[in-house]
Amino acid sequence: MTRAGFADPVETIELWPQGAPGNLDADRIEQVVERSIDTSVRDRALSGISNPRMLVVRARQPNGGAIVIIPGGGYRHIVVDKEGLETARWASENGLTAFVLFHRLPGEGWADRADVPSRDAQRAVRLARHHSDRLGFDPARIAMIGFSAGGHVAAEATVNAANTPAPIDAADREDCTPACTALLYPVISMHEPLAHAGSRLLLLGERPTASAESAHSPDRNVTDKAPPFFLAHAEDDSAVSVQNTLAMRDALMAKRIGVETHLFAEGGHGFGMRRIDRGTLSLWPQMLLAWMKEHGVA
Repeated sequence: MTRAGFADPVETIELWPQGAPGNLDADRIEQVVERSIDTSVRDRALSGISNPRMLVVRARQPNGGAIVIIPGGGYRHIVVDKEGLETARWASENGLTAFVLFHRLPGEGWADRADVPSRDAQRAVRLARHHSDRLGFDPARIAMIGFSAGGHVAAEATVNAANTPAPIDAADREDCTPACTALLYPVISMHEPLAHAGSRLLLLGERPTASAESAHSPDRNVTDKAPPFFLAHAEDDSAVSVQNTLAMRDALMAKRIGVETHLFAEGGHGFGMRRIDRGTLSLWPQMLLAWMKEHGVA
């Protein structure tokens, strides 16, 4: 059992059973660092990911929906508990089959580094749909949620569905676009000064071209094929400017894509489902659940 009193999920789906493509570092070592100083709460950070995968958390009372969860971590690591497993347990309690994605990190020695996180996310949606019969949910009723840099992954994976490699197996013939996508305090723009500097550096390198910045700024790549989006951000976020969310909202509205936006006066960055014990911020999971019901997922 974890220190929070929940059993960690034991069911795993590997994204690339024959090995993740483009590996330039055969000596990469996976590491898990416990960052919490509170013995009752876990806060693990995962890095060195050579075997990208999803942890499966089955719905307690399935309603036929599912969700792919992409935690944040600034592309330096992946936040396992606060934005990953805690979100999955919430989803499970509300009838959704949850998949927590541990994607490749772009600064850890991968060819096409800027594409590997979103490619992993697209592969995750395809694999989830491929396993939907076995796991007992409707493949059409799958959402995606991303937090912080995970929000950037989710946004890119959703709006760049046409930019995917050739299929390698039966799962790759599934649609990679979720029915709807939620972004929590997301990194969006790769253009200075709006860009989150650490995420931009790890994704694009030290001297990215203007074309690379635009190619990996989801607000610059929204088409009228995008699904509905749910956006939430605290206006006092000092790590990722709320202007990222506003830029994404404006881009979606310009293409007449359904978008629901919630801005909170206070909350800072990285609140997830843990730091929401005050005011209207505490309501965001209920808002998301209601929105997913409106869009036929939950």
